[in-house]
Amino acid sequence: MAEDRQDDPFGWIDGERERRSRAGLVRRLSPRPADSPLLDLASNDYLGLARHPRVTAAAAEAARHWGAGATGSRLVTGSTELHAALEEELAAFCGFEAALVFSSGYAANLAAVSALSDRDALVVSDAGNHASLIDGCRLSRAEVEVVPHADPAAVRKVLDAEGHEAGGGRGRRALVVTDSVFSVDGDAAPLPALVAACRSHGAALVVDDAHGLGVLGEGGRGAVHAAGLAGAPEVVVTATLSKSLGSQGGAVLGPARVIEHLVNAARTFIFDTGLNPAAVGAALASLRLLAAEPERAVRARAVATALHGRLTAAGLSAVRPDASVVSVRAPSPEQAVRWAADCRAAGLQVGCFRPPSVPDGISRLRLTARADLTDEQIERAVGVIVGTAPTA
Repeated sequence: MAEDRQDDPFGWIDGERERRSRAGLVRRLSPRPADSPLLDLASNDYLGLARHPRVTAAAAEAARHWGAGATGSRLVTGSTELHAALEEELAAFCGFEAALVFSSGYAANLAAVSALSDRDALVVSDAGNHASLIDGCRLSRAEVEVVPHADPAAVRKVLDAEGHEAGGGRGRRALVVTDSVFSVDGDAAPLPALVAACRSHGAALVVDDAHGLGVLGEGGRGAVHAAGLAGAPEVVVTATLSKSLGSQGGAVLGPARVIEHLVNAARTFIFDTGLNPAAVGAALASLRLLAAEPERAVRARAVATALHGRLTAAGLSAVRPDASVVSVRAPSPEQAVRWAADCRAAGLQVGCFRPPSVPDGISRLRLTARADLTDEQIERAVGVIVGTAPTA
């Protein structure tokens, strides 16, 4: 009725802003200059390739040759020969039959989960999964069972309750969904145990390898490759091109019939504009660099180990890293924000994770170990973090 209408339809936003402010959860954009003087331990440029001359030159050449944009969806005008080359080489590098490139890693995760399940399916999701996997579960309209973090026994229990058996059975179609390396603490999923649970119950496994590609596995081929599961018939991998490959975009890798299904069924592929050629060219150049210089992956892991060892030796609480993410716990959201700000004032850029980004409610500084960091830069970063740490 007319009398029930509000004069300010967005007035509720003021209340939300006040609530965030009281909780210390206000987020603000901080535009950076092209040549920041800060030592960067906040970006996801794990291999230091985002500014590599061969990568930026490849991006520029692709833009000159193919244009600034893809000009349409992948099924219309948005697929170029460059896209096809990246998909072929990425699949071969990671050990899968086929790959499909998306405009972002987020879009790739939405596609993999939603197109491989439906309202009649069961999706089993790790409690620590990235928001894009969680949103894929929501969009799938499937029944979603969230299980405790990194707990294969809990996955088996859910599948057992559904009556799933290898080779068939009365259970519904089932999909187990997990990060390979979790973005908050940098810990790795127990992939061999998860795939064993899937195989014994006739379920599929979708693994988001965003933080594993370029860092784990032989020559940086990823966590799934490291676990000996590359090319496994029940395994599908999603990845981003914006972390180790220093570009932008995402991809899904897996059996050829899965990729063909996504081309026909994944809404974030069918109805989205294709990834721009400059990003495709940059990602392809980075992939070729990684293949030629596998020591980059080794160095990234070594830097993470060094950061963790020095920080814990100084008395800070840091989670042992399984890849390139080093998580250092803070006493509270407010102190985490102040700690990050003090690091910045001292010339060091670090990430700051607070609720609701962290499911356990524990605030952290999130450090990324880059392969191009020198030993001197590692020592400098540790000195700043320890020197600005909250006292309580």
